[in-house]
Amino acid sequence: MHAKRLILTTDEQGRLTQLPTLPSNTTVEVIILMEEPASASAPVKRRNEPPPSIAGKGKIVGDIMSPAAPTEDWDALK
Repeated sequence: MHAKRLILTTDEQGRLTQLPTLPSNTTVEVIILMEEPASASAPVKRRNEPPPSIAGKGKIVGDIMSPAAPTEDWDALK
């Protein structure tokens, strides 16, 4: 099976404004996916933010780059 993507438009009555040219004497399968209007699209995801009551109150008190346990204790390295 060979896939060909066509983007077609309709008029005010829902009729196609142009018809695609297809191979003669061939059976085709048509799958219709409707595009959502721009105003009905999914809302823009906001970045997660902490509640105002705790925002800016965190403090780093140690080394955040080194492992918490020595490498000798790691089973993955054995």
